[in-house]
Amino acid sequence: MSKYQAFETLRQHKARLHHHLLLGSGVELAAWSNCDDRITQESADHHTLSLYVADGYECYQKVPGGWRNGGGPDRFCIMPRQYESTWDVRSDLSFVHLYCTDRHLRQLVEQTWDRSPSSINVEQRAFGEDAQITLLYRQFLLNADWQDRANHLALSSASSMLMAHLIQHYTHLQWRLPTVRGGLAPAVLKRVTDFVTSHLDQPLLLVDLAALAGLSEFHFARMFKHDTGLAPHQYVMRARLQQAERLLRHSPLPLTQIALECGFSSASHFSNRFRQAYGHTPQSLRRARD
Repeated sequence: MSKYQAFETLRQHKARLHHHLLLGSGVELAAWSNCDDRITQESADHHTLSLYVADGYECYQKVPGGWRNGGGPDRFCIMPRQYESTWDVRSDLSFVHLYCTDRHLRQLVEQTWDRSPSSINVEQRAFGEDAQITLLYRQFLLNADWQDRANHLALSSASSMLMAHLIQHYTHLQWRLPTVRGGLAPAVLKRVTDFVTSHLDQPLLLVDLAALAGLSEFHFARMFKHDTGLAPHQYVMRARLQQAERLLRHSPLPLTQIALECGFSSASHFSNRFRQAYGHTPQSLRRARD
């Protein structure tokens, strides 16, 4: 089901998988819960960034001489590639994992900083606290329905920000993010916005839009916001909802068809988003039109 060893190890134990999403950039997200389980995560070829969402007070990591405790909501752990750790989960624990390969981290570094380090040494952390990691997980990753493809751009954007934060603060590089001044060339901006308009029915990811502009995800997102005043995921969601509103007003298409044509996974996902944006449901707008 997953190419990541840490994911498969959890599936072979008592851990319960609640949600799972493979983003087109190769990053994988998984929401888990576990209880009364002892797990050894063997050396793997990828990095795992974990955030405790709920409980976890009785989660222990094996250390020389015994067991170390320090779990709880919003504590994070980093398990780098080629790292082995043993965990004793003695009571309820809910957590979210982000998995990425070393190759993906290297690509992010090269595209963002335009530099190629000889190596990327990710630090091991257990039961850490970091307000930015908590914010990105809770505001973006946990506050979106992973099954709704209309949210995948926001999820891919948040994942990129998490990995950039990881590189900045938990590797030996400690490089500052480069300053981005100015926006996209008009022809590039038009190419991207035209692509968005003609592909609203498909999942859109930050890596795809950045590739159209020939830029890193980091530079593209900031330059796009400079031009439009909106982050890419905000712009695309607004375009989806505006198109849906036009179809509701001027077409006889059923709500389910409108939802799919505007990139939502179902009529219920579409209705929830529409109501949040406009203060009324698609059904009420159509009834008012009729």
